[in-house]
Amino acid sequence: MQGLQRLEYRGYDSAGVALSAPGMEQVAVRKKAGRLKNLIEDVERNPMPAATVGIGHTRWATNGEPSDVNAHPHASQDGKVAIIHNGIIENASQLRLDLMAEGYRFASATDTEVAAKLLGKIVDKIIAEDGAPDLFKAVRRLARMLQGAFTILATDCRQPGIVVGARHDSPLVVGLGEGENFLGSDVAAFVAYTKRAMEIDQDQAVCVSANEVTVTDFDGNVVANPKTFTIDWDASAAEKGGWDSFMDKEIHEDPAAVQRTLLGRFDDSGAIELDEVRIDEHDFKAIDKIIVVACGTASYAGQVAKYAIEHWVRIPVEIELAHEFRYRDPILNARTLVVAISQSGETMDTLMALRHAREQGSKVLAICNTQGATIPRESDAVLYTHAGPEVAVASTKAFVAQITAAYLLGLYLAQVKGTMFRDEIRQQVDSLKDMPRKIQWVLDTQTAAVEQAAERMANAQSFLFLGRHVGYPVALEGALKLKEIAYTFTEGFAAGELKHGPIALVDAGEPVVFIVPPERGRSVLHTKVISGIEEVKARGATIIAVAEEGDKDVQRYADVVFWRPACPTLMSPLVDVVPLQLFAMNMAKIKGYDVDKPRNLAKSVTVE
Repeated sequence: MQGLQRLEYRGYDSAGVALSAPGMEQVAVRKKAGRLKNLIEDVERNPMPAATVGIGHTRWATNGEPSDVNAHPHASQDGKVAIIHNGIIENASQLRLDLMAEGYRFASATDTEVAAKLLGKIVDKIIAEDGAPDLFKAVRRLARMLQGAFTILATDCRQPGIVVGARHDSPLVVGLGEGENFLGSDVAAFVAYTKRAMEIDQDQAVCVSANEVTVTDFDGNVVANPKTFTIDWDASAAEKGGWDSFMDKEIHEDPAAVQRTLLGRFDDSGAIELDEVRIDEHDFKAIDKIIVVACGTASYAGQVAKYAIEHWVRIPVEIELAHEFRYRDPILNARTLVVAISQSGETMDTLMALRHAREQGSKVLAICNTQGATIPRESDAVLYTHAGPEVAVASTKAFVAQITAAYLLGLYLAQVKGTMFRDEIRQQVDSLKDMPRKIQWVLDTQTAAVEQAAERMANAQSFLFLGRHVGYPVALEGALKLKEIAYTFTEGFAAGELKHGPIALVDAGEPVVFIVPPERGRSVLHTKVISGIEEVKARGATIIAVAEEGDKDVQRYADVVFWRPACPTLMSPLVDVVPLQLFAMNMAKIKGYDVDKPRNLAKSVTVE
């Protein structure tokens, strides 16, 4: 149950467990729709039998509505085998028809029950062939019959000492304990018990007992020396620790996330070093285009990075939504660097885009927060953000960490290609290193103003978010946060687009959020944003501004101001986004919503 609590951010519309022990005639299954607490209360009222192995699942519905019946685990026809499953089985409809023709009955609308019934049939066939059940063999045979994306875990009451797993396009990792072993879709499931983990690669199966772990391919060939790693955070990092919500805690970890992403990136001479890089320096020098593939918040981090990398490295940077990328025949070659950004490292759209890029001969560098995840494993290089576990579904500290990592990549390329002098690179690095302190200043001084603004705007039906230059993707991210957790209709626009349509939406009292660039440096940007404020102010809008401390123009026109400390324009997104994260969180709290688990959303989108 504790493991499921730590994984509930991945899905929370229902939960269930299946237990096996010697002497059981059937696997003991218990499942409930709704949050995990419903299952916990049910088990406390009516305890389940003691067991030697157990599998559990929290669900995010992709196939069949959330209900007790559709919740996992699902059992075989005779109840002796039970499975849980992440992903989508694309040939489930045909398999269901074939099984129904043989007399099998189905209680649920899920593809998972189809796999459970089919696995039961396979186990029976192996018993007929070999005289004994062999769940490991049966799961491998099942995996060869399924199409789509799946990680499946199975237990059989006739073999109550093992759990068997199979992985294809959905995450799975092993926890290596003393006299106990674990399987999870994320290390968070077992980090309270062990920090030693083993990677399970694509199209591999695993059999876990209390004292042994065996990994094979789907044909049964044993994998020698699977890769292991040590988890670099402990269980307390995935707990609230006195905060009202994980989101609140994680916003307040923004400064540490930036700081940790910068740690260990520099050699004794101050030159930038990246993490696990399997790309030759000559290949980096030859790169003439970068394509960032990502979804949601990660794509906005990429959009911020575009401004900096193009400025520093003088090569074009394209930002592509991963789910559109491979379907439009993108132009890729050996001189294209594809940067895949994903907090979880399991985002299916991004993984598929990455695979397409590598097939076309491009090098891929991953920016990821999760050790041992699929995207970094399948990339040519990886920059880990080291932000620590992010449990709230709406991403916060991962966003600032991703920007920081992308900036490090840009400065590394500038170093390799010689497009900046060493002291210029040092200057930018020093600015980055100063950002945790400035983010902390925002958290220390602006939180009360943000709370008051949220109370004032709580009944607003819609918002507009507007920004220029790096403020534009910050506006998009601020708008996304408000949509995700406060369920408020919100649009983010480039501020220059205002007169090209969006100003028609501005009515008396309409809240409009402006990301105001600093007046220093490129003052023309500041002037144009202020003129946009004047235009909507004249139409009765309520102005919320994120602006540099002491900006007199903003003081004159804005109704509400979230101040930021002075910092270079390219660094400003790292501070500007923080009050917007706090604002969305406070709006959701005032409305009585669960800020960590917004409706219809899961933390990691592992299906296309």
